[in-house]
Amino acid sequence: MHKSLPFRLNKVKVSTVLAMGASLSLCSAFSAHAAEQSTQVQEDIEQISVIGSRRLGRTVEDSAVPIDIIGAEALTSSGLTETNALLSNLLPSFNFPQASLTDGSDHVRPAQLRGLAPDHTLVLVNGKRRHSSALLNLNGSTGRGSSSVDLNAIPANAIERIEVLRDGAAAQYGSDAIAGVINIVLKSASSGGSLAAIYGANITEMDGVPELDSVSEGSDGNLAFTEGDDRSLTDGQTLTLQGNIGLELGDNGFLNISTEYRDRHSTNRADYDQRENYDRLEDGSLDPREFTVNRYNHNFGNGDVEDLSVFYNAGYLLANDVDLYSFGSYSKREGEGAGFYRRASDSRNIEEIYPDGFLPVITSDINDYSLALGVKGFISDWNYDVSAVYGEDAFEFGVTNSLNTSYGPTSQTTFDAGTLTYDQLTLNVDLSREVDVSFLESAVSVAIGAEYRTEGYQIEAGEEASYAQGTFGPGGALTGEDGPFGAAGAQVFPGFTPESEGNNSRHNVSFYIDLETYLTDDWNIAVAARYEDYSDFGDTLNGKIATRYSLTEDLAIRASASTGFRAPSLQQQYFTSVATVFVDSVPTETGTFAPSSDVAKALGSPGLDAEEATNYGVGFTWSTDFNFSLSVDYYQILIDDRIVLSNNLSGAAIEELLEGTGANQGRFFLNAIDSKTRGVDVVASYNLITDGYGDIAFNLGYNYGKNEVTDIIDPPAELQGAGFDQDNLFSGTELRRFEVSTPRNKYNLSATWTHDELRATLRTTRYGETQDPSSTPELNEVLKPKWITDLDVAYAATDNLTLSLGANNIFDVYPDPTRENVEEVSTFSRLFAYSSFSPYGFNGRYVYGKIEMKF
Repeated sequence: MHKSLPFRLNKVKVSTVLAMGASLSLCSAFSAHAAEQSTQVQEDIEQISVIGSRRLGRTVEDSAVPIDIIGAEALTSSGLTETNALLSNLLPSFNFPQASLTDGSDHVRPAQLRGLAPDHTLVLVNGKRRHSSALLNLNGSTGRGSSSVDLNAIPANAIERIEVLRDGAAAQYGSDAIAGVINIVLKSASSGGSLAAIYGANITEMDGVPELDSVSEGSDGNLAFTEGDDRSLTDGQTLTLQGNIGLELGDNGFLNISTEYRDRHSTNRADYDQRENYDRLEDGSLDPREFTVNRYNHNFGNGDVEDLSVFYNAGYLLANDVDLYSFGSYSKREGEGAGFYRRASDSRNIEEIYPDGFLPVITSDINDYSLALGVKGFISDWNYDVSAVYGEDAFEFGVTNSLNTSYGPTSQTTFDAGTLTYDQLTLNVDLSREVDVSFLESAVSVAIGAEYRTEGYQIEAGEEASYAQGTFGPGGALTGEDGPFGAAGAQVFPGFTPESEGNNSRHNVSFYIDLETYLTDDWNIAVAARYEDYSDFGDTLNGKIATRYSLTEDLAIRASASTGFRAPSLQQQYFTSVATVFVDSVPTETGTFAPSSDVAKALGSPGLDAEEATNYGVGFTWSTDFNFSLSVDYYQILIDDRIVLSNNLSGAAIEELLEGTGANQGRFFLNAIDSKTRGVDVVASYNLITDGYGDIAFNLGYNYGKNEVTDIIDPPAELQGAGFDQDNLFSGTELRRFEVSTPRNKYNLSATWTHDELRATLRTTRYGETQDPSSTPELNEVLKPKWITDLDVAYAATDNLTLSLGANNIFDVYPDPTRENVEEVSTFSRLFAYSSFSPYGFNGRYVYGKIEMKF
């Protein structure tokens, strides 16, 4: 893969970056403060937050809702370079499992806040809505059925800080803000810069998974295997190059540019394959090739990825009280993710092409870009902000090392499988001012605004050979006119068909009002209301109230209540595809049909409506003058009409309904369940300042969360008694995935010691019990709690040069292996040595070194 990439580092030109445009920033540079999630000792300066309140100058400590601030230092004191992984390492309520063998989700991995779906968290960049990925997560991973923002397209070295609002905020910011809001604030320095190189690899020993030493024929005439010690590996070699520079634009402006190039090689944590690969000989004996064939024939872990991203943030003072600003990005990612191995004797293989079988590979070519332009200022007592933001994400699927069985021995082995594209244009007008009210302790902060947003979603078909069915039979054999015919389309990922093609769009308009004031010196209250009208499903009105009361100078209580919503995504409304899906190790042709399509309606689809949510939160904050702070917040989130993907509906009646579609099972999105999420967040920090031994910043984060499905829709009349195999549209497997597939609790502990030229950061995270559910109870995996520990040590060799060494998961901890964790493990399921639902992944220890030069 790496030789074919068109954006090799030596071809990247500065002109490409500068051509993205000059600009102004939304946000000024902010002084750092040891806030709720700070990881270093800093001066006691109030930290201003953009999210949570539209009152100018609102600080985190004064906020009526819980907000975490993650500074640039915390993001860079780690060998991690993926933004999702960094957030998981720093926030106890953030979950980022690293699934494998999940098609496109291997390349755009979803993450969760407070145990809810990835699309229940709104992502902003510089306070403006970020577009989502075109990918719809359809396979057996966390976040199944959702499309989320690709946070990993935002490099850590472009980020000044990350603000995380842990509270429902749809009444303030619109759709998706049910679990909370993540705001990425880009760097805005007008001078200086940095260059950094990070290189690392997984140096690990697979706990509980022995090396295969030899293969022989047993006394019973079957294969016999000799195992050795636990398997040792060095893989996942990753090179990351980062650059940042701040430039002045005349006397009144700045341009800040950040770039990142990453080349990550694959990891493989597959177990060896015990199955016979070849047909037996005529006398019934084993084929001699069984003793020499590669038994590590699956690739279970991180895929090969090479990507490049460029971000800019800029601003210019046009005149007194008039600022022009702009920011934007471009990222390109090419990746490879393996599928399931096809053995030589598999009916989907053609031995003339692959005499030993083959491992098909799904390739991705993802192009993502955005551009924001706006003007803000002050006129006639009003602060105004007028902006336009456009973003687009295109996900091009390819398949290599594969074949179309039904095309026979002359089948091609590389396919263009089609492209998904999502785009979004958002226009905002925001106004705010202070209004004096005689009977109130302080002025009332009034914010009003309007938003217009248009979205588009397009599916482009793949080349004909990627989806069509030819005239050859199973195994590529010659057959008659009536078949039977071999499997259609490219193995592992059949391309999108012309029937799946579509170009759909919608628009919506919204209006909001925010009011905030102090009723007394100690009592703050804020209310918000937002009306939105969508062109496809109608309108919605939501509200929020939040309050904070200072009992003493150090102790305050806070509470909030709000209603919210999430509009069905265009991906959920219009995605259509027929693909091979494994159900209990059996391949089936499963069709995903648009909820408004004739096929879905025949299966009982009522169409999609918005999800509705109610959020409650209550907690307290305690900040002392001896460098200790504590916050505790309880939350409850009720979601009605939650959008999920139905069961894979099967049976004689279903096959009759699906005749002519190429599928023998069908599924669609529908508002199928109600859910309740309850939990507690605890954040504490203590700064120890010593005399002559340096300073230590201690931080603790804790989250307890419980998800519960409270109601499930009844099967529609079209299917009741129609002879289908399922007893409900929402399966027990999916129910358990909602309820137990994320850790019930999680601890984040860290200590950062700084002394002269040394800085050492020690982090350890305890992930609570997690379950990997299955439709077969005996195959359920219960993942026991585990501690994962990271260490980073940095030495400032000069004022401008810093050297770092470190390790993530330094003690090489793995989840319990599947072969020991499942009562009845099959020869197929044991191939995947660990569960993909492990909240900390399953790649083992990662060791790295880093060189950073500042100028």
